[in-house]
Amino acid sequence: MRELIWANLRARPVRTALSVAAVSLQVFLLLFLMGLTDGIVKEWGERVRGIGADLLVQPPNSSVFLAFSSAVLPEDMAGKLRQVEGVEEVSPVLAVVNTNSLTMIYGIDYDTYSRLGTGFLFHQGGPFQDPHDVIIDDIKAASKNLKVGDTVELLNQPFRVSGIVEHGRGARYFIPLRTAQELLGVEKRVSMFWVKSTGDAEGVRQRFVQLLPRHSIRRMDEYLSLMVSDNLPEVRPFTRAIILVGLVITFLVVLLSMYTVVLERTREIGILKALGASRWDIVGLLVREALAIAVLGALVGVVASYGVKEILTSLRPTMNILITLRWLGWGIGLALLGCALGAVYPALRAAAADPVAALAYE
Repeated sequence: MRELIWANLRARPVRTALSVAAVSLQVFLLLFLMGLTDGIVKEWGERVRGIGADLLVQPPNSSVFLAFSSAVLPEDMAGKLRQVEGVEEVSPVLAVVNTNSLTMIYGIDYDTYSRLGTGFLFHQGGPFQDPHDVIIDDIKAASKNLKVGDTVELLNQPFRVSGIVEHGRGARYFIPLRTAQELLGVEKRVSMFWVKSTGDAEGVRQRFVQLLPRHSIRRMDEYLSLMVSDNLPEVRPFTRAIILVGLVITFLVVLLSMYTVVLERTREIGILKALGASRWDIVGLLVREALAIAVLGALVGVVASYGVKEILTSLRPTMNILITLRWLGWGIGLALLGCALGAVYPALRAAAADPVAALAYE
């Protein structure tokens, strides 16, 4: 039977290749898109950890995606937060996404932000010297081939690169807070406050909750635990849609392919049944043929995913694609499931064929 399966696949190379390509496309899309999502979330969590804060204060009902945080917090709230027992530093930040490149920009108060964690580690240049200066992390600077003194366009305005710093401080670009507020028309307003405690982060959080009961106040370890795609409600519908679309594509392609195969092999099926093959032998033969297509497609899809990952990350160092064993399992499992489901109806139809009618089929 094994030799018969591979012989059948080799006998129709074009159809086999198209079926394998369809399955591999499903596997590739799942691994690539979910790997890109997981990579972005993981890389963002690592950059947030590098800020060195202990607490994050946001407006009520704020998203964990900081780019979507509205600039509604009064900047002078920082003074009230600093007066809370156990607070060492409070840094107001205005987060915005650059529309040209969809890159996160932080409008910061340099003095307070640099006192969070270990501060900025400069590779070149130094702090802001002018309202239209920008500090860039080393990865973004390398990808854009930028150096100190160069001009970069952000928020439709030219900015001079004043410094290049070690990556992992939250955003890729940092501009003066006042400049960001003026460009966005949100004077004296910020998106969030990063807070460093003297040691008792939970105690400070409890005091903040009493002071600001409606606001979103998270410890950094709590925030970082959310930096998994499964924990983000905004990502779940996207994940389910990718899985469903991949399964449907595989099912339909294999269903059409195997149904056509059954029609073309009517005489062959009649011969097998005349030689004593049972209905379940016929069903097993066609299902195993479909599973062979699934295995080949999964292998091609996995290899293509890793190949595209290496190419894209070499071309764009800021892109992070994380292909995990979990999504590898999902990709291969969905390929096998889709192919098996797609082969069931054609296999049952073939098994129900009358051998005498099948042998007389022209």
